[in-house]
Amino acid sequence: MPGSHTAKYNIKTLVYFECHDVALDAIHREHRLKRWKRAWKDRLIEEFNPAWEDMSHFIPFD
Repeated sequence: MPGSHTAKYNIKTLVYFECHDVALDAIHREHRLKRWKRAWKDRLIEEFNPAWEDMSHFIPFD
């Protein structure tokens, strides 16, 4: 997708994700995380995925 964040920064690896049953809950969570300091986000990722490995194969597709 041209102009997207992932295209602009050439992002190829998913290191963190959250699953939500309700789309609005996911949107609210994303908005809260966007206001976090980078160090807080890094700590969240390291708790979830200490090696910063690609997690895309763990995404549940229902």
